[in-house]
This record gives sequence, C-alpha cells and structure tokens, in this order.
Amino acid sequence: MRSPRTEPRPREEPPWRPDDTPGAARLAGRVTADVAVVGAGLTGLTTAYRLLTRAPGLDLVLVDADRPGAGASGRGTGLLGPRVGPPVDVARRRFGDETARRAYEASVGWVREAVRLAGELGADCGLVPAGQLVVAGSPRAAAALRRRAAAYGALGLDPELLPDPGRFHAALRFPVAATLDPAALTAALAAEVTRLGARRFDHSPVRAVRRGELAFPSGILRARCVVFAVNGFARSLRLPVGTVAPLEVRAVATAPLPPALRARLGPEPVIDVTPLGPYHRLTPDGRLVMGGGPADCPPPSRPARRERAWDWLAERLPPDVEITHRWSGRIGMTRDDLPVVGRIGPGTWFAGGCCGHGLALSVATGAYLADALTGHAPPPGDGGPPPALPWHRTRGPWLPTAGAARPALRAYLRLLAHRAGRDGIRCDG
Repeated sequence: MRSPRTEPRPREEPPWRPDDTPGAARLAGRVTADVAVVGAGLTGLTTAYRLLTRAPGLDLVLVDADRPGAGASGRGTGLLGPRVGPPVDVARRRFGDETARRAYEASVGWVREAVRLAGELGADCGLVPAGQLVVAGSPRAAAALRRRAAAYGALGLDPELLPDPGRFHAALRFPVAATLDPAALTAALAAEVTRLGARRFDHSPVRAVRRGELAFPSGILRARCVVFAVNGFARSLRLPVGTVAPLEVRAVATAPLPPALRARLGPEPVIDVTPLGPYHRLTPDGRLVMGGGPADCPPPSRPARRERAWDWLAERLPPDVEITHRWSGRIGMTRDDLPVVGRIGPGTWFAGGCCGHGLALSVATGAYLADALTGHAPPPGDGGPPPALPWHRTRGPWLPTAGAARPALRAYLRLLAHRAGRDGIRCDG
C-alpha cells in the first residue's frame, strides 16, 4: 500500500498558475449601485460579465468575502462535462422523458458555451477538448452504469457504452467535454469585468442582509438588484433558499508523469460512477489530478480527517508518483441533486447548489441570470416559453446539516466513501 507521508510534504493549494488578478479595496462607507453581485466565482463573474455586455454603462458592484476565484471556482479540478441534476435514469422517473432529455441537452450546450466563453475572453486556461468517461470498477457499479446507458439510448441521446471497456467493468463515453484550468478562466473573467467598468471590492464579507441593503464590516451597500452567487455559503447569510449544504471535497495533483504512463491513462478524464468515487484527468503539462473520496460538512474538519481523505486519494494513484499539491474545495449540495436558481425576494436573486457539476453550469447560470435581469428571458418559475426546468426554483429541500441531525449526515458521507473505496477504480488498475 502506498505511504504518502514518506514523500516531501505537498503544497496545500491547486497546481494552477499563480493568480495575477490585481487586488481590490475593501468596501467602506456608503456605496450605491444599480446591481450588486455577491460572490466573485464563476457564477457571479459570468453574471456580471453578461450584464455589462448586454447593458453597457450599468453601475455594477462585485463583492467577495475573499477575492475572485478563492472558493470552489478556483479550487476545482477543471472537469468541464455535461450533467445537471440526478442521474438520467432517476431524472426520467422523477420528471419524465421530455424534461430529462432537455436537461441533458441543455448541459451539453453549457459545455460548448463555456468553451466559447474561454475563447471570447482569450483566456490562457489550458483548455483541452476531449470526451469524458464514466466508468464502473465492479459488477454492481457496471449494472448501474448500464441502466444509465439504456436511459440515454431510450431518449435518443449521444452517450454510449464502449464495446471494449478495457480495465473497467463498463465505460460510458460522453462525446462533448473538456478540461481546463478553472482559476485561469476565473481570473480572465475578473479582468474583463473590471475592464468593462464594474467596481470590485475584495475581502468584504456580508454581515447582514436587509431589503435593498447589505451591511459589511466597514460599510453599507445599497442596490436596486442583488444577485447572491454564494453557493454553499447561503446558510451563513441566512438566505431563504432551503438547504444548500456546504461540502468540503479533496483533490491531489502529481508531478508530471512519464510519457508512457500518460499514454496508458489516456487523454480523456475518467469518473467513477460510484457516489464520491474517484475521478482523474491529465493536465497539459502531464500532471495527474485526482479528486473525490471522503467528504465533510464544514466547519472545516480536523487535520487528521483531512489527512485521511488525502491518503484515500493517494492510495488510488499509480505507484511511485510524487504528489506535489493537495487541496480542499467547498461545493454546494442539495438533497435532490438539483441546483437552486431563482428570485428569492423583490430585486433579490440566488444561484447555487451545483452538486459538484458546477463548471459549465456556473457559466450557464450567469448568462441566464443576466438575460432574466435585462428582460431577455422569463424569470425562473414565472413560466412562459421555454418551460421552467426543475432547478428554476427559489428553495431546495431540507437537509440535516446542523444540530442533532448532523451526525447522521456525516455517517451517510462515510458510507458513500466506503462504497466508493470498495467498488471504485484505481489509476494503476
């Protein structure tokens, strides 16, 4: 068994290039704006970018408790693939064939939109178009994957089972996908939003939310419209969006691999079908990035728990490779696997709960919100063509993330990690 603690201690940050986005001042005094966007991740930045391109001259303020890309947007693993909501076979049972089909087709369009956005910005983000493999490491997982493949086939959609899955029990290939450096895309958006005239404020956490007004440690912001793109931080702001539970997930990156090992792993990202199962992909410079495994509900877990999670990933890497980076990221989860995108009050909007599929979804959500705010799309839940999709809603279902029910959620996450460890794949076969 691999013993990662015998190696040099990895840096506790992603392997992405250093962020050269200029810092911004803290919000202080009394500030007014037409639109305030809270959260400078991909959703908030795309919302701001699309608003400023649709309505030049708009007085827009962008605030973040830290700085652009400091949350999940800059600490992901860079998998750009199609998916929103529950697995397709579950979506068919829950919503019917038409909605399940539209949801998948929409998510494929979002992947293409994210690729277009990177080109539009001229972002040097290591974009590599490729397919994406969802695989099964056990006969039981293979049966689940075949059910998904049958559902896609029944809907006339393009994912298909590979006739020769190689070292896997089964493999389902998605033809439209890509990988990229998520922090670089976020930085490019932040630079363009600033160039277009947004006023940015960093290190400015919201302390209180009142109608038309946000309170900060050193100031007040009043805006006609507020967009909260805060994902798993909704609870700390007491936003009325149901439960968007914050979940800490882990990832590791290796030193550049030898060419023969890169060739054996293949060019396409690999995702285990098991919940919380491992997933991996190669970077343009030949590093192997792997995520998944044991997760935890914040507040941040004890150091020993984080070490165990990173060790779990290390055990699934090929032997004799050096781990150079390891990190954690906070995502937003809902009980039914669907995001929450909607108007939660007069002039107040929320977007979050991507459930680990947020790279393409964040870009799409930002564009959708900008359309809704500028009158180019019906507000979520207001009907009209096209019909509202299931995640166009103002609340997610309740999930036990606090109080006496919290241990039950932790136990459930441990069960998922155990199942992923038992059935999941390993890079070394």
